[in-house]
Amino acid sequence: MSNAYKIHKQHACYYLTMQVVKWVDVFTRPRYRDIVITSLNFCIAEKGLEVFAYVIMTNHVHILTRAANNNLSDVIRDFKRHTSRMLIKSMMSEPESRMKWMLDIFKMSASEHSRNTDYQVWTHENHAEEIYSPEFTLQKIKYIHDNPVRAGIVTKSEDYMYSSARNYSGKDSIINVTKIQLSMLMS
Repeated sequence: MSNAYKIHKQHACYYLTMQVVKWVDVFTRPRYRDIVITSLNFCIAEKGLEVFAYVIMTNHVHILTRAANNNLSDVIRDFKRHTSRMLIKSMMSEPESRMKWMLDIFKMSASEHSRNTDYQVWTHENHAEEIYSPEFTLQKIKYIHDNPVRAGIVTKSEDYMYSSARNYSGKDSIINVTKIQLSMLMS
């Protein structure tokens, strides 16, 4: 396995992409998005995760983040483990027309890796890119915020409920982010 796109500096700020296996569109249902939202808010409040920008798409999450306790890999691992368990539990306990199809994919994905048990919801990779300059930071925040626009979900990024574009535009938001002063980055 390559060393590229890994979290090497536990104290540094990273742009991460957490992808659902086989690009399964899990987060089209509000209850599954709510699991991600609740888990991110828990990690912020209880595990020292600082989130500067995020977007929850139908099958992946982009996040610009760092861990105050210099343990970013551990926090992300715990986040993915917890959300996986909660997603599977929700699929099995509430009506879900796609349950068998999704569980079959998650079971097959788990069987392809020795470190998995029953199901694998997230890929093992996080496509981690260390943030190294104000320009790169601004590029990643813009990419994160424009994701729903590029996908054709909204015409203005701040209209997408599941994105920190709302935080940066002063609208009500669902996740408390640490706003980076964009004007400082542009100078």
